[in-house]
Amino acid sequence: MAVSRLGIVGAGQMGGGVAEVAGQAGLEVLIHDVSEELCRHGTENIGRDLDRMVKRGRVKSEERDRVLSRIKTTTRLEDLGGVDFLIEAVVEKEEAKISLFQKLDKICPPEMIFASNTSSISITRMAARTSRAPRFIGMHFMNPVPAMKLVEIIRGLATAQETFEQTRTLAERLGKTTMTAEDFPGFIVNRVLLPMINEAIYTMYEGVGGVSDIDIAMKLGTNQPMGPLELADLIGLDTCLAIMEVMHRTFGDDKYRPCPLLKKYVDAGYLGRKAGRGFYLYNEQGVAIPPPPR
Repeated sequence: MAVSRLGIVGAGQMGGGVAEVAGQAGLEVLIHDVSEELCRHGTENIGRDLDRMVKRGRVKSEERDRVLSRIKTTTRLEDLGGVDFLIEAVVEKEEAKISLFQKLDKICPPEMIFASNTSSISITRMAARTSRAPRFIGMHFMNPVPAMKLVEIIRGLATAQETFEQTRTLAERLGKTTMTAEDFPGFIVNRVLLPMINEAIYTMYEGVGGVSDIDIAMKLGTNQPMGPLELADLIGLDTCLAIMEVMHRTFGDDKYRPCPLLKKYVDAGYLGRKAGRGFYLYNEQGVAIPPPPR
């Protein structure tokens, strides 16, 4: 079935990013969040990103207006019963996701596909808590969604081939390149990436180098476009911690043990760019203010 109306749960940076690329692809989009304020904040962020693209000449102003006209919001889960395909992009906590999917399971038609944008949580386990395991799949977008080309597609143990094909077709319509990962914690990208970020935090924690030292070393020494601490701020330190905790708990291997400093930053509310402070400070435009040299 061709998707013409996409439902997204979560108006944050990931849900908003998916909504933006879907609107650019000509889909009608309905975003749900728990309050009008969060919905408004999400659409304002989409508008600001499109404004930047207009200034850079990548999007015409009339196309910006068309994209925004395709994106609607709601605070009522019941409104999602009329979409063709649903993507979840809420907090990276398993019970919160399962609770949401169980509510949606009662609202949405049984043929609707549910896709989770989880970074690490078992698709098989979440699917089993619904009545539609064959129509449940992982669709892991990278952050920031408009700029990153990859979507990891993760099949649960019961995911049907038709579900996989429809999901891949949708991702390609959104302009993404897809690859398939097995349903193990972290999948491929975060299984490799997050231990590197965690080790960079340990390097700072143990006094081997400061924030700028570590990021410059990795950018110039390994030709990465962003340093690992800058990237952690972009992802969100709470999300980084949640992924490390899932991998540590599931694999039982101390190589996935989250650095105590990462936990301390999250406890303090230093969650990265979205909070205005992480390993870097950020001004109102979201531009990093480099820390003073050691």
